[in-house]
Amino acid sequence: MSESGRAPGVREVAAAAGVSRQTVSRVLNEHPSIRPETRERVLNAMAALNFRPNRAARMLTTARSRTIGVLAASASSLFGPASSIDAVEQAGREAGYFVTVAHAASLDRAELAAAIDHLGAQSVEGVVVIAPQRAVQEAMAALSLSVPSVTLHGAGVAGDDGVFVDQFEGARIATRHLLDRGHTRIAHLSGPGDWSEARARRDGFVAELSAAGLEAVVSREGDWTAASGAAIGAELLAGPEAPTAIFSSNDQMALGVLHASRLLGLRVPEDIALVGFDDIPEAAFFSPPLTTVRQDFPELGRRCVARLVALIEGRELAFAAPVAPVLVLRDSA
Repeated sequence: MSESGRAPGVREVAAAAGVSRQTVSRVLNEHPSIRPETRERVLNAMAALNFRPNRAARMLTTARSRTIGVLAASASSLFGPASSIDAVEQAGREAGYFVTVAHAASLDRAELAAAIDHLGAQSVEGVVVIAPQRAVQEAMAALSLSVPSVTLHGAGVAGDDGVFVDQFEGARIATRHLLDRGHTRIAHLSGPGDWSEARARRDGFVAELSAAGLEAVVSREGDWTAASGAAIGAELLAGPEAPTAIFSSNDQMALGVLHASRLLGLRVPEDIALVGFDDIPEAAFFSPPLTTVRQDFPELGRRCVARLVALIEGRELAFAAPVAPVLVLRDSA
């Protein structure tokens, strides 16, 4: 606090740094004309005084809110979308932006439009759209945004330069691992068909088997939950021609398969090998610990925010390759 009892302002910072108030303002607004040594002196004074710039005042002087919005649909509580939102929030803060999130209660176009209006009321400079489902992608294509936007997909979408993890490659390396372990009867537990990442993972699985001259024993569709994994796993493993390995499209469904295996008296990996996808924090503590494919969400968030900031600032940014997934080897396969 200053001697008057109020929080220190630009005047106090200027006095402490031995510069004009205009110079402090230029440092706050990242003006390129400020010499590095002057900038450092002002920043040190801010730190010593515990100075916090007033956001509203900065908006008035710069006509910028330094805020980006995140538009998330109804499935945002699931691991992938939730991790994507967290990653964008962290990357946004690191880039010097406030981040505000609007959740659409459903995939209805009117709900998405309402969420966009909410972000507009926050004076966002750009929007990240979390769009793992086909319905979200189609609805957003019909809506118009008045600010730059970047779409964060579960997988690449034709004709779009959104940011995404290479789901196809992740499924391919998971399947290759099972083939290398000698398995030829491999089943796939897929995610919902309207999710782009579920389709990409299924396609990668089928492509890798085809390259090895094999066909999938079966591909069944779950709903990302452990309950669906347990139900489908029980059906697959109790059949007359049960697979010797299962590639699950996410770790939660893999957990369900582990439960079904235990109820049937099957050992993992001796009787049935299992690979998941996501590497959720609990995967290392499954019994046995789960071999799975890790998505690098922090890198996904950084690339997404970097692309959006470049659009906001009118800079050219080369198209980035998909974020590469990594196979994490544990005891289940």
